[in-house]
Amino acid sequence: MQTTNINKSFTAASITRDAAHALITAASAAARDIGIDVTIAVTDNAGHLKAFERADSAAFLTVDVAIDKAWTAASFGLPTNTWTAIISNDVVAQLAHRPRLVAVGGGCPIIENGKIIGGIGISGGNALQDQQAAEIALIVLGFEVKA
Repeated sequence: MQTTNINKSFTAASITRDAAHALITAASAAARDIGIDVTIAVTDNAGHLKAFERADSAAFLTVDVAIDKAWTAASFGLPTNTWTAIISNDVVAQLAHRPRLVAVGGGCPIIENGKIIGGIGISGGNALQDQQAAEIALIVLGFEVKA
C-alpha cells in the first residue's frame, strides 16, 4: 500500500478570551446607547460559549436566544438576519427546524482576516436593535461586519 503525503489536520483561528470579553463590553455599551437591556453571548469558532452577560432586567428567554444567535452566526458564517430569506427557499426550508438555528437579527459572525473566529448573539431588543448592537460592537473592536 502506498502512503500518500496528505495534510491530516489544519489550524483554525478562534477568538481569545480577552477579545470575547471586550466584545461583551462594547455590545453592552451599544445596547445601553440604543436603550435596550440585553443578554450577550460570544462563541468561539466551533460555536461553544466563550463569554456571556445578561443585564439584570433582561428577560430570561433572552439567555437561550442570545446563545443560539451566536451559535448560528458562527456555524454558518452568516448574520442571523439573513436566515429568514434563506429558509423561505423550499430547497433549504427544512433548516428552519434545526433546534438552535435562529432566523432573526442579532447574531453576527466574528470575522478576522476573512476567517470566522466566533459568533456574537444579542437578545433583548427588537431584531433590528439587537443586530445594530452586535454590528457596533464588532466595528468598535475592528472586526469585519458581514452583510
